[in-house]
Amino acid sequence: MSTWIPLTPLETLADGTYERFECDHADVLVFREGNDVFALEDRCTHDDTALCGGYYFNGTIACPRHGAHFCIRTGEALSPPAYEATTVYPLRISEDGLIEISFDA
Repeated sequence: MSTWIPLTPLETLADGTYERFECDHADVLVFREGNDVFALEDRCTHDDTALCGGYYFNGTIACPRHGAHFCIRTGEALSPPAYEATTVYPLRISEDGLIEISFDA
């Protein structure tokens, strides 16, 4: 059984933007594309730098330090110098319109 942790109301996250959340398990970036939301660990796998502040466009985020690109849907590393995926976390929208995250494996 998954434990769901509320993060923020969906309506507060504008379409085409992302926000950083500090959680007990990990710091995460939550992206909104239309009614879809995605969560990545705020960590570039190249050198453990935060992805927050990176350029977000067309379903990808670029590491602000060295420019590695990651897919926000899968966490896949799309360009060097990163070769390993970053962690993705499941999200859902509650009946109350809250974005919720689960860190359960």
